[in-house]
Amino acid sequence: MTATDVHRLVLWDIDHTLVDLAGAGRAWYEAALLAMGVELHTHPDYGGRTERAITTDALTLHGLEPTEDNIQLLWQHLIRESETTRSSLPASGRALVGAAEAITELDRCGAVQTLVTGNLPDVAVHKLEPFGLERHLDLEIGGYGTLSTSRPDLVAHAIDAATAKYGPFSSEQVAVIGDTPHDVHAALAHGVVAVAVATGRHDAAELTAAGAHTVLPDLADLDAVRSALLG
Repeated sequence: MTATDVHRLVLWDIDHTLVDLAGAGRAWYEAALLAMGVELHTHPDYGGRTERAITTDALTLHGLEPTEDNIQLLWQHLIRESETTRSSLPASGRALVGAAEAITELDRCGAVQTLVTGNLPDVAVHKLEPFGLERHLDLEIGGYGTLSTSRPDLVAHAIDAATAKYGPFSSEQVAVIGDTPHDVHAALAHGVVAVAVATGRHDAAELTAAGAHTVLPDLADLDAVRSALLG
């Protein structure tokens, strides 16, 4: 297979799909809320949700109005916290097995790769760069958690941006890969390929029940990853 063999768009999730940062995001939220004068006492649900949804819940749970000004202020603090601690992420977290190899192989095969992630754009970079996982991703066309509380909106944005830059992709040529039912449902909402990895808190049975077309135990089997994402 050569670099011109495929015209595919692969939309990667980050947390528990490419990296496991051992709860760093929770610590960033605690510090960000403290910077706004509030001590975190209840964590919102983070898994598979967008930053706009998570931030809205975090503010509400702690007695702050989820106004756009407060959302943007909390995001500024989150970005600062992730920037400050990103150099220590390789010591406390890890790139998941096969992540770097999978991204490199898909690039070699000619696939366009970007992110559909609940993270803020800056935080996404801060999570990936310490492990060199951003090198073959076109981050400019990603769908990020700033856009909406609804994850399917992120998929739509990424597909539109990729189409504008690289030309049209049929539904069979687009794959979303993540570790939660939210990732699967976001793919299915647009009729594209849903690939799940059981490397987060959801097991293979849950991801299959959510409707994933393929469920992988992890990214270690490069042939299986290539088959699932490239067809």
